[in-house]
Amino acid sequence: MKKNAWRKRITDACVEAGTYRPYFDNTIRCLAEILEKRDMIQDEIKECPDGPTCEYTNKNGSTNIVKNPLWVMWDDFNKSALTYWRDLGLTPAGLKKLDEKSFAKKKEKNGLMDLLRES
Repeated sequence: MKKNAWRKRITDACVEAGTYRPYFDNTIRCLAEILEKRDMIQDEIKECPDGPTCEYTNKNGSTNIVKNPLWVMWDDFNKSALTYWRDLGLTPAGLKKLDEKSFAKKKEKNGLMDLLRES
């Protein structure tokens, strides 16, 4: 999927979760770029016959089985994306964290307003 499609999908998910803020647009753009790159690597993986491992011949001529670099890159992009999803409140833990911060701020404001009303 292209980054503009990812950007729209992520923004829609944030709106639906109630976590969208205009100042998240740069974060959403970065996440969309990561997901686009991850998808490109995933397409390359589908064409790769070796699977998650491949043979590597070192400078001494020894051949070893190593992790396929495409799979390693895909996993790295996926882990990076998960961090962004969490920061945007699009995972259960991320949403809970954002909700607690929002609730704490609202609670403080209400406490102050109550204190001012009593005066």
